[in-house]
Amino acid sequence: MILATAPVLFAAMILDALLGEPKWLWSRLPHPAVLMGKAIAAYDKGFNTGDNRRVMGIVVIGLLTGMMIALGWIITLLPLGWLWSILIAAVLLAQKSLSQHVLAVADALRYSTEDGRGAVAMIVGRDTADMTPPDIARAAIESAAENLSDGVIAPAFWFLVAGLPGLLAYKMVNTADSMIGHRTPEYEDFGWAAAKLDDVLNWIPARLTAVLIALTHRGTGAWRLARRAAPHHRSPNAGWPEGAMAGVLDVALAGPRRYDGQMTDDPFVNPDGLREIGPAQIEAAVEVLWRAWAGMLVILAILWIL
Repeated sequence: MILATAPVLFAAMILDALLGEPKWLWSRLPHPAVLMGKAIAAYDKGFNTGDNRRVMGIVVIGLLTGMMIALGWIITLLPLGWLWSILIAAVLLAQKSLSQHVLAVADALRYSTEDGRGAVAMIVGRDTADMTPPDIARAAIESAAENLSDGVIAPAFWFLVAGLPGLLAYKMVNTADSMIGHRTPEYEDFGWAAAKLDDVLNWIPARLTAVLIALTHRGTGAWRLARRAAPHHRSPNAGWPEGAMAGVLDVALAGPRRYDGQMTDDPFVNPDGLREIGPAQIEAAVEVLWRAWAGMLVILAILWIL
């Protein structure tokens, strides 16, 4: 499977890097991730009730994931299935759009703190109203690291392992986690399965992301810092790419942040790193994204020629 999917994934990653998210297309057609979100919202409305919410959540995420696996399999059986796989994979990878959104924060922050807050609010879930410029930069860099794993390396990994069915299944689970995988009274039970399955599916990709960052930035201590920081992170996976990113840039990431008016007491990743950071460090983080992306391409090229 891997030897067959490697060249298709290679082409999809190149296509995504060239085209990103063309506005002319998605202003006319619904994005696949939007359709996934609508399906999740419909099941949420219909089944997130009663006394068996955890069971219903397990059933729902099983149904949604199964439907994506079946859809992916059907598409691969169509005439020119390999071409449809390239196009769909390119759409669901997010390297170029991630880079653009992160760079937008650097550009806005150079203009004003208020503009920086508005730009970073587009890519993070924490409260941004009282952020200082270093807070904005730190949030953008953390988002870059985590979304490199969730939005690029993880979908690429699951495509490589299981083809289009694997990619579609992963994207459905990841989208469900972002929508219902919250520790709130409404979703504590119903979103439990989505959150746990997302953790499982990201276990290898998060560590692979840290490896790619470390290999493409040798001598920075990225892998050592990732291994040290990951066990102390609130997420079982996000600490790996964030730790590696912090090691490359020598900045302090994570730390206390505010969600829904409540301040967390999260420890800093790389607490001895630079804390007075700004647009320059955000731009450096985007360079890290592209070098890790290139490292993934090299791996695919090697698998292709085997």
